[in-house]
Amino acid sequence: MRWNLGLTYLAALLGCASEGLAADTSVVRDGETGFTFSEYRAQYVIGQSITFRVAVPSPAAASYDLVFQIIAPNAVGWTGLSWGASMINCPLTIGWASGNTPVASVRRTSVRTQPQVYTGATLQLLKTGTKVNGTHWQITAKCTGCSTFATTGSNTKALNANGSNRLAFAYSKTKPASASSAAMLSVHDVYNYWDHDFSSAGNIDFDSLVQRNA
Repeated sequence: MRWNLGLTYLAALLGCASEGLAADTSVVRDGETGFTFSEYRAQYVIGQSITFRVAVPSPAAASYDLVFQIIAPNAVGWTGLSWGASMINCPLTIGWASGNTPVASVRRTSVRTQPQVYTGATLQLLKTGTKVNGTHWQITAKCTGCSTFATTGSNTKALNANGSNRLAFAYSKTKPASASSAAMLSVHDVYNYWDHDFSSAGNIDFDSLVQRNA
């Protein structure tokens, strides 16, 4: 019931999002992994933010792999990144820390209920840039199937590697009970969306960086 109520409200809010607005991101070159990312800092409580970063190949094919990075304070139970700016009919990359183990999961739901593990996209955790320390946990992963995906029926959505894309996040203060990628998720406490500039996130050496950090 709580999932229905929360996701109904979120889907209604995010469903009206339009593309083509000014991007809300900045450019960061990550000295640890070598990737150039476009970065957005999502405030989930007053004075505290979760960092979401995206890196793409340059040039990028019509359907391309991408690397995302999540940097979250340890107080964050779980957080999720929606690649379609909605909770339904798009890949949702979820992250949390289970003790000293960072966990990443890709989910999807076509109805307003608990998102289930999604086999239409795959994640490769990169060892460099995936860690837990005394203050934060961090995930760096390559996603195959996050840049182009089916939505409803025969419709597909493709994220523009050379422009701005509408994304969304959700946050919960409650950690999942295990390190299983299929662990149950509590209902989110906060959500929001933004325009993320992919054009500034290009990496000519994308494939070699993935291999170096794997």
